[in-house]
Amino acid sequence: MRFGAPVPFSVAVIDATGGNTKIQRKDFLPVGQLPVIDQGQEDVAGYTNDMAAAYSGDLPVVLFGDHTRAFKYVDHPFALGADGVKVLTPHPGFSAKFLYYYFLSCDIPSRGYSRHFKFLKELDIPLFASSEQLRIVELLEEADRLRRLRRDADAKAARILPTLFLNMFGDPATNPRGLRKEPLGNLVKVKSGDFLPAKDMAIDGTYPVYGGNGINGFHNAYMFKEAKIVLGRVGAYCGVVHYSSRNAWVTDNALYVSEKLEPIEDQYLVAALEQANLNQYAGRAGQPLISGSRIYPVEILVPEEVEQLAFARSVSDLRKVNDLLNVASQKLDFLWDTMMTRAFSGQLTAKWREGHMQELLAEMEQQARMLNLPVQLETTS
Repeated sequence: MRFGAPVPFSVAVIDATGGNTKIQRKDFLPVGQLPVIDQGQEDVAGYTNDMAAAYSGDLPVVLFGDHTRAFKYVDHPFALGADGVKVLTPHPGFSAKFLYYYFLSCDIPSRGYSRHFKFLKELDIPLFASSEQLRIVELLEEADRLRRLRRDADAKAARILPTLFLNMFGDPATNPRGLRKEPLGNLVKVKSGDFLPAKDMAIDGTYPVYGGNGINGFHNAYMFKEAKIVLGRVGAYCGVVHYSSRNAWVTDNALYVSEKLEPIEDQYLVAALEQANLNQYAGRAGQPLISGSRIYPVEILVPEEVEQLAFARSVSDLRKVNDLLNVASQKLDFLWDTMMTRAFSGQLTAKWREGHMQELLAEMEQQARMLNLPVQLETTS
């Protein structure tokens, strides 16, 4: 057996889900003694005070969302959320954190809201000596730490613009500066975008197509030469505000500002609309829906033009900084993807392995015996 040789899922992983209490979502508490972890994307879905519901097996474990394909590494007491979460523990000779990172590197095909554990069980797991697994985890943890710091910085950057608005103009609800307020219908007119069949959109192309959730795809033609303020019109993205690029298309899932009835700076208007939280004015029959008639009565602050322009300049400066942050994030993501590929092919630790070959061979021999695998080992990877 060579370093990094694939072994079946069942040789490396134990499904330890059975026999544990599962907390129903309706019973989740906002605070409590024991975190409840389910298959959702959040680290913690809620809490319970029922300590008898705590997961009863050894820690750490890897949790897998059978419907969501989300992986979570858990090394502290927790209770299981009901439905669709699998608890995976390592066989002797494998590290839970090593398995977690390996699973993150794998592409589990999406089948919508059907179950996906059957696809996970088809994976082979690379077998490295325990010490090498630890070394791989150390290297990946450091890269992962940098990615988390980058995400935290991005989240903080996203909060700067709303804070800038409030610092310059005050809370629109209380209007402490006594600025002029006008109904939106006195300032702009909005229209629905044009229908575009899905077959006419491409993953990449010449001109971006904006819908309620931002860029939905690309098209070989555009509706507008100038940038437009775009508002999600229906569903989950109802009221979300975007500022399109030039030469773009807006679909009928969104509204756009088609006319200004008095001069108002675009970047200021985008921020004012975000402050207005237009979703709260949506109709609720079936699914949320906004229209011109629903949002025209909404009042927004209208500061002097010089203040709007000052705000726009600050927004432009912030966007330049954000562009640099995005480049840094893309580089970190590329580094992460490269490291994940190299980690589980054996390339990431190849030099380190050469300097520890004798002890690693002894570990691999012991692991092979524990896992009932062929004992004869190869020294090349």
